[in-house]
Amino acid sequence: MQDQLLTQLLRQRLRFSKRIQSADAAVLIAITDEADPKILLTRRSLYMNNHAGEVSFPGGKRDLNDTSNIVVALREAWEETALNPFDVTLLGDLPMEKSRTGILVKPIVGLIPPHVSLIPQPTEIDRIFFASLRQMMEAKPSPYEVRLPKQSIYFPSFRIENEVVWGLTARILISLFRYGLNYKKQWPFLLNSPAFQSKFID
Repeated sequence: MQDQLLTQLLRQRLRFSKRIQSADAAVLIAITDEADPKILLTRRSLYMNNHAGEVSFPGGKRDLNDTSNIVVALREAWEETALNPFDVTLLGDLPMEKSRTGILVKPIVGLIPPHVSLIPQPTEIDRIFFASLRQMMEAKPSPYEVRLPKQSIYFPSFRIENEVVWGLTARILISLFRYGLNYKKQWPFLLNSPAFQSKFID
């Protein structure tokens, strides 16, 4: 698949679900509209109560005044990164995901210009960066250790732009590859290496 065809394929395959379900939260998958498309990602502040220091999409919880999942995603992206909602060409959504805290999250997909001016909201975001869609599709999964009081659990992850992508963000990307690009990325449930005997948990 040639890179210049990736955004064309996203335009062709993605639609908004006819069955509308209000989510607890929504994220925006903002992809640059260019020959080598890139996805807008953020690293959450270490001072956040939930998912501190993790790579994520711009997004967050629904407010009482939010009228749709799309509104949630665009508002949160504006608040976190100063991405102008009018710079986003909406393409569709992806299936609902559930966070490990039980929150229902709706991914919204859109295209943005390649050179947008963004500013991280300092109380929420430590870093804004763009990662190549092609490189994430081809990145090999590796174990990411999460230490619990009595054991360690190894989640599937991959590295991009000196960051580790795992958990909900990784699952949403796998969904984007599948539904938006007809690309089934290998995402293991078991780690074969004898050095690690824990299951991959997706």
